[in-house]
Amino acid sequence: MNLEKLQIAQQDFLRVYPQGFQDPKMAELAKKHQVDKMTDFVLDVFSRDQFNIPERILENWTKAISRSSMVSMFEKPKFKNMLHDLSAHEKDLMINGLYELLHGDAEVGFNAQLDILKQYKLAKWSLISAVPAYFKPQQEVFIKPTTAKGVIKYFELPNLIYQPTPSWDFYCEYRKQILALMNFVDKQLAPNTAAFCGFLMMSLPNKG
Repeated sequence: MNLEKLQIAQQDFLRVYPQGFQDPKMAELAKKHQVDKMTDFVLDVFSRDQFNIPERILENWTKAISRSSMVSMFEKPKFKNMLHDLSAHEKDLMINGLYELLHGDAEVGFNAQLDILKQYKLAKWSLISAVPAYFKPQQEVFIKPTTAKGVIKYFELPNLIYQPTPSWDFYCEYRKQILALMNFVDKQLAPNTAAFCGFLMMSLPNKG
């Protein structure tokens, strides 16, 4: 990874926004994304005890995706329709997958969701990474394809070749390197992974 480019990007960002993501100029942008509000919502509706009521999980899953500023407007209704159209067995698999991803064996949960999403031609990075990124904003990452490709290329992240179809191996390696990069910048630029990735995106020559 190219830490020199990262330091230059940090200097340029702080020159425009001296207080990082607490800067008044950034506050308006933060209102659009409402990461803290979304995190509170997701932590509440996807806590362990909520999984005792499967239909409520599906309803709140739809709400989480529909309210997320990180998910494409085109993908939101497709995801909602997919959850509605799933068979009872498929709904159980999706719900169990989400539970494992958030509370149990994350790899098993990721792949369980991925299998269903593939069947409905909705195997999108945004749909599988949004909820974990809100649920664990310091540990998990949201993957936006154009941003991920740009960050990998510009900051020269090793051992990563972007693929449009989600995979657990790529997710783990990308997450590991994003979390590593966060250690090399001012804390003002990395209050959570979503903000930090936003900073990286804004630093790209051609914005992701």
